Amino acid sequence: MPNPPHADTISLKADTLHRLQGASTATVATLLFKRGYQNAYIQGALPLGTGKKTMVGPAYTLRYIPTRPDTDPLEAFREPDHPQRVAVEECPEGAVLVMDCRGDASAASAGSILLTRMQVRGVAGVVSDGGIRDAEGAAALDMPVFAAKPSAPTNLTKHHAVDIGLPIACGGVAVYPGDILLGDADGVMVIPRHLADEVAEESIGMELFEAFVLEEVNRGVPTRGLYPPTDPDTLVRFEAWKADR
Repeated sequence: MPNPPHADTISLKADTLHRLQGASTATVATLLFKRGYQNAYIQGALPLGTGKKTMVGPAYTLRYIPTRPDTDPLEAFREPDHPQRVAVEECPEGAVLVMDCRGDASAASAGSILLTRMQVRGVAGVVSDGGIRDAEGAAALDMPVFAAKPSAPTNLTKHHAVDIGLPIACGGVAVYPGDILLGDADGVMVIPRHLADEVAEESIGMELFEAFVLEEVNRGVPTRGLYPPTDPDTLVRFEAWKADR
Protein backbone atom coordinates (compact mmCIF):
# COMPACT_ATOMS: atom_id res chain seq x y z
CA MET A 1 0.00 0.00 0.00
CA PRO A 2 1.23 3.54 -0.66
CA ASN A 3 2.05 6.04 2.03
CA PRO A 4 -0.65 8.58 2.90
CA PRO A 5 -0.77 11.67 0.67
CA HIS A 6 1.92 14.23 1.40
CA ALA A 7 0.96 16.73 4.08
CA ASP A 8 1.21 19.58 1.59
CA THR A 9 -1.74 18.09 -0.31
CA ILE A 10 -4.03 17.96 2.75
CA SER A 11 -5.08 21.39 3.93
CA LEU A 12 -6.75 21.78 7.32
CA LYS A 13 -9.69 24.01 8.15
CA ALA A 14 -8.65 27.26 9.77
CA ASP A 15 -10.12 26.33 13.17
CA THR A 16 -9.10 22.65 13.34
CA LEU A 17 -6.05 23.03 15.57
CA HIS A 18 -7.91 25.47 17.81
CA ARG A 19 -10.79 23.02 18.18
CA LEU A 20 -8.39 20.23 19.05
CA GLN A 21 -6.99 22.37 21.88
CA GLY A 22 -10.28 21.63 23.65
CA ALA A 23 -10.11 17.87 23.11
CA SER A 24 -8.55 15.29 25.40
CA THR A 25 -6.40 12.38 24.31
CA ALA A 26 -9.11 10.08 25.68
CA THR A 27 -11.71 11.65 23.40
CA VAL A 28 -9.40 11.50 20.39
CA ALA A 29 -8.55 7.87 21.15
CA THR A 30 -12.25 6.98 21.07
CA LEU A 31 -12.92 8.93 17.89
CA LEU A 32 -10.00 7.28 16.12
CA PHE A 33 -11.05 3.84 17.38
CA LYS A 34 -14.48 4.43 15.80
CA ARG A 35 -12.63 4.93 12.52
CA GLY A 36 -10.59 1.75 12.87
CA TYR A 37 -7.38 3.29 14.26
CA GLN A 38 -6.52 1.17 17.28
CA ASN A 39 -2.82 2.01 17.43
CA ALA A 40 -2.55 5.80 17.64
CA TYR A 41 -1.39 6.29 21.24
CA ILE A 42 2.37 6.73 21.59
CA GLN A 43 3.45 4.20 24.17
CA GLY A 44 5.92 5.32 26.83
CA ALA A 45 5.95 9.06 26.06
CA LEU A 46 4.65 10.77 29.19
CA PRO A 47 4.59 14.47 30.06
CA LEU A 48 7.50 16.05 31.88
CA GLY A 49 6.00 18.50 34.33
CA THR A 50 2.36 19.25 35.08
CA GLY A 51 -0.10 22.01 34.38
CA LYS A 52 0.90 22.46 30.74
CA LYS A 53 -1.49 23.52 28.01
CA THR A 54 -2.71 20.83 25.64
CA MET A 55 -0.12 20.28 22.94
CA VAL A 56 -1.46 20.39 19.38
CA GLY A 57 0.55 20.69 16.18
CA PRO A 58 1.72 19.00 12.99
CA ALA A 59 4.52 16.45 13.24
CA TYR A 60 8.08 17.33 12.24
CA THR A 61 9.98 14.07 12.38
CA LEU A 62 13.52 13.04 13.35
CA ARG A 63 14.75 9.45 13.21
CA TYR A 64 17.62 7.89 15.13
CA ILE A 65 19.34 4.55 14.48
CA PRO A 66 21.83 2.86 16.84
CA THR A 67 25.13 4.61 17.22
CA ARG A 68 28.63 3.42 16.25
CA PRO A 69 31.98 4.74 17.45
CA ASP A 70 33.02 5.75 13.94
CA THR A 71 29.89 7.82 13.33
CA ASP A 72 29.20 9.34 16.73
CA PRO A 73 32.26 10.73 18.52
CA LEU A 74 31.60 13.70 20.78
CA GLU A 75 32.90 15.95 17.99
CA ALA A 76 29.87 15.03 15.88
CA PHE A 77 27.93 17.91 17.42
CA ARG A 78 30.38 20.33 15.82
CA GLU A 79 29.10 19.35 12.39
CA PRO A 80 26.80 22.13 11.07
CA ASP A 81 24.58 19.58 9.33
CA HIS A 82 24.12 17.27 12.32
CA PRO A 83 20.47 16.20 11.89
CA GLN A 84 19.53 16.69 15.54
CA ARG A 85 20.83 20.27 15.56
CA VAL A 86 19.29 20.96 12.17
CA ALA A 87 15.92 19.75 13.47
CA VAL A 88 16.17 22.01 16.50
CA GLU A 89 16.80 25.04 14.29
CA GLU A 90 14.38 24.20 11.49
CA CYS A 91 11.34 22.67 13.20
CA PRO A 92 8.63 25.12 12.14
CA GLU A 93 6.85 27.42 14.56
CA GLY A 94 3.73 25.68 15.82
CA ALA A 95 4.98 22.20 14.86
CA VAL A 96 5.78 19.29 17.16
CA LEU A 97 9.21 17.67 16.95
CA VAL A 98 8.67 13.90 17.10
CA MET A 99 11.75 11.72 17.65
CA ASP A 100 12.04 8.03 16.86
CA CYS A 101 14.53 6.54 19.33
CA ARG A 102 13.39 2.96 18.79
CA GLY A 103 11.94 3.01 22.32
CA ASP A 104 15.44 3.12 23.80
CA ALA A 105 15.48 5.51 26.77
CA SER A 106 18.92 4.51 28.02
CA ALA A 107 20.29 7.74 26.51
CA ALA A 108 18.85 11.19 25.96
CA SER A 109 17.31 12.35 22.70
CA ALA A 110 17.63 16.02 23.72
CA GLY A 111 18.27 18.18 26.78
CA SER A 112 17.04 21.38 28.32
CA ILE A 113 19.28 23.69 26.25
CA LEU A 114 17.98 22.38 22.91
CA LEU A 115 14.45 22.23 24.24
CA THR A 116 14.66 25.80 25.47
CA ARG A 117 15.87 26.86 22.04
CA MET A 118 12.81 25.24 20.47
CA GLN A 119 10.51 26.95 22.96
CA VAL A 120 12.05 30.31 22.08
CA ARG A 121 11.53 29.52 18.39
CA GLY A 122 7.82 28.85 18.97
CA VAL A 123 7.77 25.07 18.59
CA ALA A 124 4.51 23.65 19.96
CA GLY A 125 6.05 20.65 21.73
CA VAL A 126 8.47 17.75 21.67
CA VAL A 127 7.69 14.03 21.74
CA SER A 128 10.30 11.28 22.14
CA ASP A 129 10.13 7.57 22.86
CA GLY A 130 13.67 7.94 24.22
CA GLY A 131 15.05 9.77 27.23
CA ILE A 132 15.48 13.46 28.04
CA ARG A 133 18.45 14.82 29.96
CA ASP A 134 18.32 17.86 32.26
CA ALA A 135 14.79 16.68 32.90
CA GLU A 136 14.08 19.13 35.70
CA GLY A 137 14.81 22.05 33.39
CA ALA A 138 12.82 20.44 30.59
CA ALA A 139 9.84 19.95 32.89
CA ALA A 140 9.95 23.63 33.88
CA LEU A 141 9.46 24.84 30.31
CA ASP A 142 6.12 26.22 29.16
CA MET A 143 6.47 24.11 26.01
CA PRO A 144 5.10 20.59 26.58
CA VAL A 145 7.73 17.83 26.48
CA PHE A 146 6.82 14.13 26.38
CA ALA A 147 9.44 11.41 26.81
CA ALA A 148 9.97 7.91 28.15
CA LYS A 149 11.98 9.02 31.19
CA PRO A 150 14.86 11.17 32.38
CA SER A 151 18.17 9.91 31.02
CA ALA A 152 21.53 11.59 31.64
CA PRO A 153 23.76 10.00 28.93
CA THR A 154 24.16 12.07 25.77
CA ASN A 155 22.31 10.77 22.74
CA LEU A 156 25.61 10.02 20.99
CA THR A 157 26.09 7.04 23.31
CA LYS A 158 23.07 5.25 21.82
CA HIS A 159 21.43 7.31 19.07
CA HIS A 160 22.68 8.31 15.63
CA ALA A 161 20.46 10.96 14.02
CA VAL A 162 19.90 10.16 10.34
CA ASP A 163 16.61 11.42 8.86
CA ILE A 164 14.44 14.52 9.07
CA GLY A 165 10.98 14.82 7.58
CA LEU A 166 10.35 11.15 6.79
CA PRO A 167 7.84 8.65 8.19
CA ILE A 168 8.96 7.29 11.56
CA ALA A 169 7.79 5.05 14.38
CA CYS A 170 7.47 6.65 17.82
CA GLY A 171 6.31 4.57 20.74
CA GLY A 172 5.08 1.89 18.37
CA VAL A 173 2.95 4.27 16.29
CA ALA A 174 3.47 5.28 12.67
CA VAL A 175 3.98 9.05 12.43
CA TYR A 176 3.97 10.74 9.03
CA PRO A 177 5.18 14.31 8.63
CA GLY A 178 2.19 16.61 8.99
CA ASP A 179 0.11 14.21 11.11
CA ILE A 180 -1.44 16.07 14.02
CA LEU A 181 -0.04 15.36 17.48
CA LEU A 182 -2.22 15.98 20.52
CA GLY A 183 -0.76 15.61 24.00
CA ASP A 184 -2.07 16.11 27.53
CA ALA A 185 -1.60 14.59 30.98
CA ASP A 186 -2.47 11.12 29.64
CA GLY A 187 0.17 11.12 26.89
CA VAL A 188 0.15 11.67 23.13
CA MET A 189 -2.21 10.71 20.32
CA VAL A 190 -1.34 10.74 16.61
CA ILE A 191 -4.20 11.94 14.39
CA PRO A 192 -3.73 11.06 10.71
CA ARG A 193 -3.78 14.39 8.93
CA HIS A 194 -6.65 13.48 6.61
CA LEU A 195 -8.87 12.81 9.65
CA ALA A 196 -7.95 15.89 11.66
CA ASP A 197 -10.84 18.11 10.50
CA GLU A 198 -13.56 15.59 11.24
CA VAL A 199 -12.01 14.47 14.54
CA ALA A 200 -11.74 18.10 15.65
CA GLU A 201 -15.36 18.80 14.75
CA GLU A 202 -16.74 15.67 16.41
CA SER A 203 -14.62 16.19 19.53
CA ILE A 204 -16.58 19.33 20.48
CA GLY A 205 -19.85 17.48 20.92
CA MET A 206 -18.17 14.55 22.65
CA GLU A 207 -16.39 16.78 25.16
CA LEU A 208 -19.67 18.58 25.89
CA PHE A 209 -21.53 15.33 26.40
CA GLU A 210 -18.87 13.98 28.75
CA ALA A 211 -18.96 17.18 30.81
CA PHE A 212 -22.72 16.69 31.12
CA VAL A 213 -22.26 13.03 32.07
CA LEU A 214 -19.75 13.93 34.77
CA GLU A 215 -22.20 16.39 36.30
CA GLU A 216 -24.91 13.74 36.20
CA VAL A 217 -22.67 11.17 37.88
CA ASN A 218 -21.69 13.68 40.55
CA ARG A 219 -25.34 14.24 41.40
CA GLY A 220 -25.91 10.49 41.76
CA VAL A 221 -27.21 9.36 38.37
CA PRO A 222 -26.24 5.73 37.55
CA THR A 223 -24.14 5.21 34.42
CA ARG A 224 -26.49 2.59 32.93
CA GLY A 225 -28.52 4.37 30.26
CA LEU A 226 -26.43 7.49 30.75
CA TYR A 227 -23.05 6.49 29.36
CA PRO A 228 -23.58 5.49 26.60
CA PRO A 229 -26.95 7.28 26.35
CA THR A 230 -29.19 4.30 25.71
CA ASP A 231 -31.98 5.87 27.79
CA PRO A 232 -33.76 8.37 25.48
CA ASP A 233 -34.30 10.71 28.44
CA THR A 234 -30.53 11.14 28.72
CA LEU A 235 -30.35 13.00 25.42
CA VAL A 236 -33.39 15.07 26.34
CA ARG A 237 -31.65 16.19 29.55
CA PHE A 238 -28.43 16.77 27.62
CA GLU A 239 -30.15 19.12 25.17
CA ALA A 240 -31.70 21.02 28.06
CA TRP A 241 -28.31 21.17 29.78
CA LYS A 242 -26.73 22.63 26.63
CA ALA A 243 -29.52 25.19 26.27
CA ASP A 244 -28.90 26.42 29.82
CA ARG A 245 -25.30 27.12 28.83
